Amino acid sequence: MAYQTLRQEYLQIPIVTRAYTTACVVTTAAVQLEIITPFQLYFNPDLIFSKFQIWRLITNFLFFGPVGFNFLFNMIFLYRYCRMLEEGSFRGRTADFIFMFLFGGTLMTLFGLFVSLVFLGQAFTIMLVYVWSRRNPYVRMNFFGLLNFEAPFLPWVLMGFSLLLGNSIIVDFLGIAVGHIYYFLEDVFPAQPGGSRWLRTPSILKALFDAPAEDANYNPLPEERPGGFPWGEGQRLGG
Repeated sequence: MAYQTLRQEYLQIPIVTRAYTTACVVTTAAVQLEIITPFQLYFNPDLIFSKFQIWRLITNFLFFGPVGFNFLFNMIFLYRYCRMLEEGSFRGRTADFIFMFLFGGTLMTLFGLFVSLVFLGQAFTIMLVYVWSRRNPYVRMNFFGLLNFEAPFLPWVLMGFSLLLGNSIIVDFLGIAVGHIYYFLEDVFPAQPGGSRWLRTPSILKALFDAPAEDANYNPLPEERPGGFPWGEGQRLGG
């Protein structure tokens, strides 16, 4: 019975969130069990282009370090905000969500060439948090019960928290920068006088991943509800 319940809960997670978080957990487990090592996963342009180890373009987004506080912290935020985006502003738009993954991952990889970063998963998480926060600007946040602020400040709070933990903020700043580029091109620039949409999801992704349109009267849950984690909990003003 417990297995069936867990399986049902797992299958209810949106497909992109489920695939990405599962890949991160499985990769970390494989490293913990010494099936593979981080040296086989990290971003190394020389090995990618000279030895054709193409998998490193993907695996460097899947490893967040050994199991510990940093890993759990990143997994909770990754799962929470990835799911809220997928069930909120990207509901019924799986292809667009995957395209955002590809766009963000490509930009981070290009920037990674210049800042010598070897793992980009944390930056990717910050990108997801940033996009969600800009699309929900009036949500009030509570961080660890200590800070109260509006959603757009959340990525900066996380960057400050990384600094307090002694981590480099370059990774967080990269995630914020890429998130802002996506948000500007997708949400801001098209609404400007003379603006247009520069980001267009390839038709092949839409054909592969987009389901038929849902009932127009369907009213989804507010974006801040899924996940059930108190870290970074949100509440709409006036709610």
